[in-house]
Amino acid sequence: MPKNYAEISHAIVAALGGTGNIEAVTHCMTRLRFVVKDKARIDTPALKAINGVLGVVHSGEQCQVIIGNEVAKAYQAVLALGMPAAPVKRKLTLKGIGAGILDALVGTMSPLIPAIIGGSMVKLLAMILDMAGVFEKGSSTLVILNVIGDGAFFFLPVMVAASAALKFKTNMSLAIAIAGVLVHPNFIDLMAKAAQGQAVEFAFIPVTAVKYTYTVIPALVMTWILSHIERGVDRITPAVTKNFLKPMLIVLIAAPIAILLIGPLGIWIGSGISALVYTVHGYLGWLSVAIMGAIWPLLVITGMHRVFTPTIIQTIAETGKEGMVMPSEIGANLSLGGASLAVALKTKNRELRQTALAAAASAIVAGISEPALYGVAVRLKRPLIASLISGFVCGAVAGLGGLASHSMASPGLFTSVQFFDPANPMSIVWVVAVMALSVVLSFALTLMLGFEDLPENAAAPGQTAPAANAAGATH
Repeated sequence: MPKNYAEISHAIVAALGGTGNIEAVTHCMTRLRFVVKDKARIDTPALKAINGVLGVVHSGEQCQVIIGNEVAKAYQAVLALGMPAAPVKRKLTLKGIGAGILDALVGTMSPLIPAIIGGSMVKLLAMILDMAGVFEKGSSTLVILNVIGDGAFFFLPVMVAASAALKFKTNMSLAIAIAGVLVHPNFIDLMAKAAQGQAVEFAFIPVTAVKYTYTVIPALVMTWILSHIERGVDRITPAVTKNFLKPMLIVLIAAPIAILLIGPLGIWIGSGISALVYTVHGYLGWLSVAIMGAIWPLLVITGMHRVFTPTIIQTIAETGKEGMVMPSEIGANLSLGGASLAVALKTKNRELRQTALAAAASAIVAGISEPALYGVAVRLKRPLIASLISGFVCGAVAGLGGLASHSMASPGLFTSVQFFDPANPMSIVWVVAVMALSVVLSFALTLMLGFEDLPENAAAPGQTAPAANAAGATH
């Protein structure tokens, strides 16, 4: 039955303390992400009990409400209620800084994921058509398809700047203009010359050779600094000159800072994170993929999984593939789907069965695992344990098989082509084997471990499971 998201949104906002307690709202693939002013005003039990809410996660000043695949409808319904935009002053603490960085990264990248996934899949389509010999090598059709798929990545700094401008409440057009400098053809040409040893200066200051296409951190940090520059310039410019002097000063201050300082610093930070992650992969090999497969659902619960997005993008841009995080997601996503199938088979609760079937289809077919994670595994506990065990085993198999992804679409049945390697036909066998093992193993483990079934009156997704009772237990 279609959900009434107008009613659901009213209930969510009320449980969050009303519109006056909500500073901002955005969404990712399955979650509404609310920035709240006072966490004490949130009625978490009431929020979890809303029919249509799969779960609730608190992260810093954010309250994340898990909706599932129809999150966009819920988001539009929430927007229709009107959200305040005034920023709230936060205390400066080490924990607050860490939470703020994570919130900025997740809040900026989440709206961009559909464009990144869409571009990735178009590039994969071009690769498959090339492998199948549908078009001649180097044909204009293949070139155009690759350009279409590459657009979101090449201009990623511009997209990040636009998204971050919304997050940091600064002028979007100025953020885009400054990020556009970093991917301007003349500037790219200058950076290429600097990389070859030619001296490149701005106002007698040497410019570090950096390639900004496909990057995230430089534009993100630049836009955060822009938000402070804009407020500072606004205070010092006379009212009569604001229309022309204010934007000129902002651009003249922010763009050189981005080119001379923030850009290189952002690249070094991004490269450092990538180097750390893949140094671990280099030392542990297949075991690192196995560990990542086991902990991936836990990272999703905390929202930490989005931290890897810039690293994956940069690695694929530099090497053409990513062989640690993405392969681990195959086992993690499909294991949650297999566990949900087992719950659907054994539960006597009709609504839980419908939820589990829908969640299993989402995880297995599309690689969207959060409905299965929050709607089934976290609620029933033991299916989550089965999924973690299965994720470890299947991650190990994926690592031993040397699987690597050529894009960053969520691994599932429809997106499994991203793991096909034209130079290694056996990669198809390995990915099919890992996917099948993930579903079968998690299915069997869930049946073996059992779970506490929910009575009919506890069927609403998001409701806390009651204490076990002998009549409702499934083993």
